[in-house]
Amino acid sequence: MKRKLIAAVSVAGMMVGVAACGNGGDDKGKTDAGGAKEITVWVMDGSAPKAWLDEVNKEFSAKHPGVTVKVEEQKWKGIQEKVTTALSENTPPDVIELGNTQTAGYAVTGGLADLTGDKAKFGADAWQKGMLASAEVDGKLYSAPWYAANRVVVYDKKAYEKAGVTPPKTRDEWVAGLEKLKASDPASQPIYLPGQSWYVLAGFVWDEGGDLAVKDGGKWKGQLGTPQAASAMEFYKKLQSYSTAPKDKDEATPQQSTDIIPKGGVASWIGLGWEAQGALKAMKEVGKEGDFGYFPIPGKTADKPGSVFLGGSNLAVAERSKNKALAKEWLALAAGKDQMTKYAAATEGALLPNQAASNFAAAPGSFAESMAKGAASGKITPVTPGWANVETEPNPIKEFMTKVLKGDDAAKAGADADKEIASRINK
Repeated sequence: MKRKLIAAVSVAGMMVGVAACGNGGDDKGKTDAGGAKEITVWVMDGSAPKAWLDEVNKEFSAKHPGVTVKVEEQKWKGIQEKVTTALSENTPPDVIELGNTQTAGYAVTGGLADLTGDKAKFGADAWQKGMLASAEVDGKLYSAPWYAANRVVVYDKKAYEKAGVTPPKTRDEWVAGLEKLKASDPASQPIYLPGQSWYVLAGFVWDEGGDLAVKDGGKWKGQLGTPQAASAMEFYKKLQSYSTAPKDKDEATPQQSTDIIPKGGVASWIGLGWEAQGALKAMKEVGKEGDFGYFPIPGKTADKPGSVFLGGSNLAVAERSKNKALAKEWLALAAGKDQMTKYAAATEGALLPNQAASNFAAAPGSFAESMAKGAASGKITPVTPGWANVETEPNPIKEFMTKVLKGDDAAKAGADADKEIASRINK
């Protein structure tokens, strides 16, 4: 179950959708065969452990006698089209799980209910700010953040021990450690870092105080031609110089966890939890025993880890729901502190709950522990429906990275990328 949960996050973090508009619904309620009021909840395959979901529904039904909860599990494949259709109909699901980068698209087209007036009921003040950003559009709340996950540095304990390297706390310490690893074993890669791991670059851009795009006068503008992006790319280039990974590929081409790491000769890499588990499984299948350690992506100073992209899911209420009041009650329960604490425990720390107070007490040195520490500096991509167009191939951010890694001027390459970003994001 844990692997399915983490795999779901990796997909959710990349998917973006646009929904059809809808009109407000009343609270007359749908009824089942026995005449009891019923609400329908859509969750994605692998997102909600059954025991946890059963407990949420049991508690909800106890508070609302006669009301039943119908849970329908959905598959990620084709979900954008299915959600778009559902939100345009007169009887959509009442509560629906959305990838956190999907929310803006469905909200601006009227598919989601405005939840701004319910913030106190949801306990929104306790939500992690990095997750909350994906739930809001133009200052209004359209969903509750549910769970997220982020990348950390995965390292080979034996390689680090041999080189006398300990997990770094700063960028400078990180680079110094890579130098030691290089000297210790010249035939191995101190770090495997493909040239187009743009989610990693995004974190470096945020560390420099920049962003991938900003809204200016009603229009979005790319920000890769800025000094902040140039500095971020300079650091990325420094890290990439310790790797023999291709400069024109991302971490999934080939898949680093199953196609690269099991072959050996890699002292460290940057990945998600499902990738770390996948690598360990793949290594075992070829007769190798992996012993990984983990640490948050280091920041510029020791007091704060580096920024990371938070991929995950939100819970929203359909604008056309006939059971809005009950849907909000279910959402408040599921996304509240008590159930989020139980959710984190049920997923064994594989996913981060929407508030720090609900974090799983992860084992020292575990992936979950490092992920939770890194999430304190978590952010998301620009919140706008047009961002989906930016991520389509050929991705201008990836092209920018490859150009700079191959020697092009960062400012010029960034300016070219910004033109393409602006063209796509404002569609």
